[in-house]
Amino acid sequence: MRNKVRLNDSLKASLIKILGDRLNFSAAICERHGKGESHHPVMPPEAVAFVRSTEEVSAIMKLCNEHDCPVVPFGTGTSLEGHVAAVAGGLCIDLSEMGNILEVNDEDLDCRVEAGVTRKQINHHLRDMGLFFPIDPGADASLGGMAATRASGTNAVRYGTMRDNVLGLTVVLPDGEVIRTGGRARKSSAGYDLTRLMVGSEGTLGIITELQLKLYGIPEAISSAVCSFDSLETAVDAVMLIVQTGIPVARIELLDDVQMDAVNRYSKLNYAVLPTLFFEFHGTPAGVAEQAEQVGEIVKDYGGGDFQWASEQEDRNKLWQARHDAYYASINLRSDCEGWPTDVCVPVSKLSECILETRKLIDQAELVAPIIGHVGDGNFHVLFIVDPQNQNEMDSASRVNKAMVDMAIGFGGTCTGEHGVGMGKKKYLIKEHGDNAVAVMRKIKQALDPKGLLNPGKVVPEE
Repeated sequence: MRNKVRLNDSLKASLIKILGDRLNFSAAICERHGKGESHHPVMPPEAVAFVRSTEEVSAIMKLCNEHDCPVVPFGTGTSLEGHVAAVAGGLCIDLSEMGNILEVNDEDLDCRVEAGVTRKQINHHLRDMGLFFPIDPGADASLGGMAATRASGTNAVRYGTMRDNVLGLTVVLPDGEVIRTGGRARKSSAGYDLTRLMVGSEGTLGIITELQLKLYGIPEAISSAVCSFDSLETAVDAVMLIVQTGIPVARIELLDDVQMDAVNRYSKLNYAVLPTLFFEFHGTPAGVAEQAEQVGEIVKDYGGGDFQWASEQEDRNKLWQARHDAYYASINLRSDCEGWPTDVCVPVSKLSECILETRKLIDQAELVAPIIGHVGDGNFHVLFIVDPQNQNEMDSASRVNKAMVDMAIGFGGTCTGEHGVGMGKKKYLIKEHGDNAVAVMRKIKQALDPKGLLNPGKVVPEE
């Protein structure tokens, strides 16, 4: 662990010249910026800079580079693997006030936004144009943060992840230099793909300040459905066949019986407390009907119950809001406890085995831990509901988490499908990628950030 770095008087004075009262030293503000939505400990920065432009971020980074001051970028604080913890102290750069939608090119289905724009904000802006941005990680995260963590979510099975939907970026490098990557073209063979290098770099290589994004037309017809199963195995097996059949379902979400119980209580629903699939179908009315019929035949073969439909927008919103609130619903299962979220992603053919074995490990450890997943692309999540004061319980959760990750990597999967590495999962990178690949990651980090100033202690494990 690096020693904490403090802002010297000269740096403070220079930052105040740029920011005025937007440089905040309040203990409460710093605490808020030192922790995401996870079990990782609070590690506050010494100060928080609320920036409003790429030029300000550039000027601040030049100063911090001159004074060897660590910097942690911050969007909305919804990350889950300790991404925003200021392990080395220093300065936090909060981009939430960079909330301008700079342009929408409706004919070309793309837009340019500042990094602080949130996914709900952009979709509210686009709605009357008949357009939407599909990446939906659940939380109303900032688009800059979503790109930095390579976010995914419920629509990924049809629309892909942030990696697939970012056309270009404006990025401030650790020395304050500003670069623009990519462009508006849908494909390019020109040079190294710096856009994809930055997407998923978690603020360790540069600070994303603007994004050029793909957009999509709002489907003519949208229908959602809920279907319960007698066992977790049959629910997952049904998903595997749906995916292998190539039916273009927009969303396939799995909630196990523990999660359904939590969702029912929290969101005032009355679905069966059984392993359950949430579906959503996008397309023309005829296309949606055909998709639903094909999926209905498959789930019936696996013992699934009748579809409970939500075709009206109000009903769909209620259904998916309940899904997005699953984190808070789960925490409510136990008082005075907190959530420890984790995720893995495996090839779809290994999904059933991985989920069932994980459920077995959880039950053997006598832990409360719902399973929920974007199972259409092999990604599932476990949320351990733990008492942080109970060391035995924390150790048990850690053992199950490690066993699940080891199993996923053994199946040819990954330690994280969408939460990212942060400081929580960097210990698994060598096992997943190998020594040589991680050594290349270190070289890239060293080349772009030789002083190790940007989000230190994250992603790349120390030698």
